[in-house]
Amino acid sequence: MKIIMYYFSGTGNTKKITELYEQAFAEQGEVATSVSLPIHTPNDPDAFDMIGIGYPVHAFNVPKLVLDFCKKLPKINKHGQKKQVFIYKTSGEPVRMNDISSLKLIKILKSRGYDVLTERRYIMPYNMIFRHSDSAAYKMWSYAQKLVPLDVAEVIAGERRMPKKMFMGGLIAWIMRCEHWGARLIGRFFSAESWCVKCGKCANTCPVGNIKITKKGKVKFGGKCTICMRCAFTCPKNAINAGLLEGWKVNGEYSFEEPEAPTPSKHDNYCKKAYDRYYAEADARIRNAEL
Repeated sequence: MKIIMYYFSGTGNTKKITELYEQAFAEQGEVATSVSLPIHTPNDPDAFDMIGIGYPVHAFNVPKLVLDFCKKLPKINKHGQKKQVFIYKTSGEPVRMNDISSLKLIKILKSRGYDVLTERRYIMPYNMIFRHSDSAAYKMWSYAQKLVPLDVAEVIAGERRMPKKMFMGGLIAWIMRCEHWGARLIGRFFSAESWCVKCGKCANTCPVGNIKITKKGKVKFGGKCTICMRCAFTCPKNAINAGLLEGWKVNGEYSFEEPEAPTPSKHDNYCKKAYDRYYAEADARIRNAEL
């Protein structure tokens, strides 16, 4: 079986999960290829047996550039066999609200003749709001490494597994999609601090080309921001001022390595019940797979 996975990753979390999917498919003897979004033209879907769509949850929704890409997917002949799609996503917290994030995406895919088989979510450390502790990041990554092979096995077997429907979920998701236009507005207030060294990393890696460095060395932010936070998160000098989101800014990549000693955090009780439920459900799946 040949699989292609289209994914968007702002600061690397979804990319890491995509790499786990590639590895797990390979271990099952399948050929999986990944393509990082945005791209202008999708590959020919007829060249692949299955398609994967991966993204980070933004405001309980799919990033706009992912939706825009899926609208470009070639329509599948309704009289033929529908092309199956699996969805995987990352979020910083395991609250149930994140289960509504793919509603618009699924509607687009179905309208183009695709059959959504599964949707899976993985908890990965925040790139905004606050910085997770090293211990928390390591735990999230450890569980993802155990869960992805189980999910890949289900995809290969053709099992259907979708999140439970949420009361008023469609309306809530529709309201929260104000983030799509709000991002373009908020991004205009980003700026570079005086200690910026004009290395150009932010401009060179911005996925939507929203950052420019003028001939005079001024860093300018335009109106195409998607609030992926890649610029602020990866700036080597922590020189990006995130404007209205400055209080939520996180700078510096996570190591995902096990710390020598536990690293407590003042945020340890944040959404604790939701995290406990996520890990308990994950443990149950892992135990069942081992039986």
